[in-house]
Amino acid sequence: MRCVFLLWGLNLAPQSFAATEGTFAVKLLTPEAATTAAQAAMAHCRKAGYQVSVAIVDRFGVLQVMLRDRYAGPHTVEFATQKAWTAASFKMSTAALAVETQAGKPMSGMRANPHVLAIGGGQTIEAAGSLLGAIGVSGAPGGEADDACASAGLRAVADAIEF
Repeated sequence: MRCVFLLWGLNLAPQSFAATEGTFAVKLLTPEAATTAAQAAMAHCRKAGYQVSVAIVDRFGVLQVMLRDRYAGPHTVEFATQKAWTAASFKMSTAALAVETQAGKPMSGMRANPHVLAIGGGQTIEAAGSLLGAIGVSGAPGGEADDACASAGLRAVADAIEF
């Protein structure tokens, strides 16, 4: 990985880097892949008897797909979106972030951000070491059940997103 340092207008980057790499490319989920993941997560939850909302965000945290089952509570829309945003932003599952941000831990202050939701149900969507986005599920009884549904969504698109 190359780094560029700018100090008061002075570019300290190697000349070849500055001259040749002014842009970069990223991989993003297609709307079809995002929809497939969301539908699979919802189907898994339905099979278990849960009414949920499922959100898919891109790698930048922008909402790409939102599904809300007919009896899912109104709060589940916001919570699913926040879980997906949190997973994408911190590049880790929300269950793992919950552990890392407990009171008394160095990262506990992150919970003060109104967008951060550090409870189970948010997982990153990755392929070949690249973050493509994240999935958030809300409405199952507890973070572990939300995570199980999110994992089903990830499995549904695993073959399609490997590169």
